[in-house]
Amino acid sequence: MSRLDVDVEETPLGASACDGPRELLLEPREVPLGGVRAMAVHRSLPQRDLPTVGAWCFFDRFGPQDTVMRVEPHPHIGLQTVTWPLVGEIRHRDSLGSDVTIRRGALNIMTSGRGISHSEYSLGDDAAPLDALQLWIALPEHRRHGRADFERHEHLPTVAFDGALATVVVGELAGVVSPATVHTPIVGAEIALEPGARIRIPLRREWEHALTLVEGDVTVHAGREGEPTSVGALDLFYLGLNREGIDVTSDTGAVLFLLGGEPFGEDVVMWWNFVGRDHDEIVEAREHWEAGSERFGHVTTHGAERIPAPPMPQVRLMPRRRKV
Repeated sequence: MSRLDVDVEETPLGASACDGPRELLLEPREVPLGGVRAMAVHRSLPQRDLPTVGAWCFFDRFGPQDTVMRVEPHPHIGLQTVTWPLVGEIRHRDSLGSDVTIRRGALNIMTSGRGISHSEYSLGDDAAPLDALQLWIALPEHRRHGRADFERHEHLPTVAFDGALATVVVGELAGVVSPATVHTPIVGAEIALEPGARIRIPLRREWEHALTLVEGDVTVHAGREGEPTSVGALDLFYLGLNREGIDVTSDTGAVLFLLGGEPFGEDVVMWWNFVGRDHDEIVEAREHWEAGSERFGHVTTHGAERIPAPPMPQVRLMPRRRKV
């Protein structure tokens, strides 16, 4: 997914993930997609005070809406894209030769390595229902310079709770591991709660976690004093570290998405579609894309159409570091 907003930190901020349980309810912001506000896109990560949750560095929801989606070829470096459809179908094409249709229940995970390009189209020429989650995972140093890759997984493992079912999209939850290849300790899971359910979601104490409400209603019982928190649609509820689990309830039923992982210990500089480590690396990637370098290849079945890179900002890009 191409992102057009340019977030810039002019000076580095304070350092690591908070060292204990922490409840922080964060609202998303609406952003343009591909330069055209024809789609409703809400971004939950990065937040100014919270750029990452584990290695998760980007979290968009586009939809629900009736729309025609046309995201032309664009580049990525230093990340994995995780596409999780909720409603509708999306055609994915990339410079590795992949040409697949993404549907509900199937995972597409694309690893950029040093460089890849791809496009995303809704099917047909008319507006159709579309709703999906798009997430990025920052690649660690040992993998971010490597080759690009693409995986599709139509059969994902589940974890049953009393009144809920979790699909382990990537990483590991409650000892159940997704088949998707990842390069840092991480979890991404969809959790469907029945009406009237109360469940305990197990968490790893050494990881930080957050969750978002996809649909329905949910109350999280995570406060140190047992105070419940009602999470609204699209909100990101950050939970910090050092939790063995949280209790969640739903009156009418709900679908949640859980993010988590080992705190990411490397600097991250994010700009446009690139995840790097410093300003010069981003400048070089932009120049390669604008010059039509073989670094990003050519997206299968496309012609010359592509999304041009926006101008670089007038300040030096610096690592985004958390304030919470």
